[in-house]
Amino acid sequence: MMRDVKPRVLVVDDEPGVRKALQRGLRAEDMDVVTAADGPSGLRLAQTGSFDVVLLDIMLPGLSGYRVLERLRALGVTTPVLMISAKDGEVDQADGLDLGADGYLVKPFSFVVLVAQVRAVLRRASPDAIRGPLRIGALEVDRSLRQVRYDGVDVAFSPREFALLEVLAGRAGTVVTKDELLRAVWGDEQAATRNVVEVYVGYVRRKLDAVGAGALVRTVRGHGYLASDPQLDEVIAPAGQG
Repeated sequence: MMRDVKPRVLVVDDEPGVRKALQRGLRAEDMDVVTAADGPSGLRLAQTGSFDVVLLDIMLPGLSGYRVLERLRALGVTTPVLMISAKDGEVDQADGLDLGADGYLVKPFSFVVLVAQVRAVLRRASPDAIRGPLRIGALEVDRSLRQVRYDGVDVAFSPREFALLEVLAGRAGTVVTKDELLRAVWGDEQAATRNVVEVYVGYVRRKLDAVGAGALVRTVRGHGYLASDPQLDEVIAPAGQG
C-alpha cells in the first residue's frame, strides 16, 4: 500500500442519494471513495482487490449483495466487507456474516457509527497481514510473493518497478499523480524527480507490452497515470460521478 495514502473505500448502493451522501461524508473523513450502482459493477471493481473496505448494499440490481460477497470470497478476495441493508432480521445478518462479511449495518444508520465501523475494520487489517493479489483483467500482482503474472505468464520486474506497478494496480481505475508515485515508491519527493517516475513507468510499460498488456497502464496528460482495462473503464466513469 502507498505510504500515507488515504484508505480506499468502495460504496455499492443503488440509491443515488445514499451514494452521494456516503461519498461526500467519507471524503470529508479523508478517505478515497469510489461508487457503484449495481451488483455487477460492484463485483468488477471489488474483484481488483484494490480497496481497503467495501460498503455493500444487499438489495442491488443485477446481482444481490449476498451474491457479490459470495463470488468475491470464492475468488479469494479478502477485502473487508460491511453489509448495508434495510433488513434488520437476525437471519439476514447471520447470512451476511456466514458468507464472509465483516460487519452489518441496518438502514437508516448513523453516519458516525458507519465511520467507526470502517475505521475499526481498517485497524484490524494489520499492515503486516497477508494481502490478496491485485487483479486488472488478466494481470495479477501478487503482493505477498511480489510476483507479476499476465494471462498465467510470469513477468519479471525489479523491486522498484514492482513497487510502482503495485501502487498503480492498488488504485485501479483512479489516476495516480507523479507526486503520489514519488512519495509511495521513493519515499520522499526530494529523493527523485518526476522525470525518474516517467522513466520507470516506461520500464513497466515495456515489460507489460512484451506480454500484450501494455495498454493496462496509461498516461492521463496533465494528471498522472492510470491502471485500468475496458471492463473497469465501463464502470468506473459513471461510478466516479457518484
